[in-house]
Amino acid sequence: MNVLITGASGGIGRAVAIEFAKHKYNIIGCAKTDAEGLAETKKTIENTGVKCYTDICDITNENAVIDFISSSTKEIGSVDILVNNAGISFIGLIQDMSIDEWNNVINTNLTSAFLMSKHIIPYMLKKQKGHIINISSVWGNVGASMEVAYSASKGGLNSFTKALAKELAPSNILVNAVSPGFINTEMNKHFDSDELNTIFDEIPLGRGGEADEVAEFVYKIATSKYLTGQIITLDGGWT
Repeated sequence: MNVLITGASGGIGRAVAIEFAKHKYNIIGCAKTDAEGLAETKKTIENTGVKCYTDICDITNENAVIDFISSSTKEIGSVDILVNNAGISFIGLIQDMSIDEWNNVINTNLTSAFLMSKHIIPYMLKKQKGHIINISSVWGNVGASMEVAYSASKGGLNSFTKALAKELAPSNILVNAVSPGFINTEMNKHFDSDELNTIFDEIPLGRGGEADEVAEFVYKIATSKYLTGQIITLDGGWT
């Protein structure tokens, strides 16, 4: 069984890759720019004894996506599970955001899921089975001030998930999304201790989640045979 994970150079993406490797899935991973992080992920995966193919790929560029999928499937084999994890954020007032910054967030967080899914689905159709799991966010459910583009991209990803699940269900391809809350990753490293304490006071479990906790949940979804079209929140009771 083979899993393709975007944004695999660190954070949730690396944790997901490691979790599936523990269960003896072969790993295909990509990152847009972080070659060093991707190499660290590959080294960790190969130490588990499974096959691993990684490469830099601009997931917002269709030709780059096609080339990456072609090369990786020749090396590892066709993809059984796709995890659309790559994501970036922009924090600031919308009137201070340029159109290029807006497009970068939307393309990285949403268009990439379209491109990856579009070119992986034919492999799944041949087998009449597969899983697509999108990593969304609680802000895609409820929206966040100062993160309008990020919230819009994740809200779009939620609707993408629900619609694609209906489209692919007759072919036994299951599509779901996980909406994490505050997870202790590089994306949230900009918060200072006072800000973190304020956030954690709002979370009933009193802490941020860990990337490996998200990864464990993603793996559980990938083992389901009947769950599809769901946006599942994993946030410690925050929202």
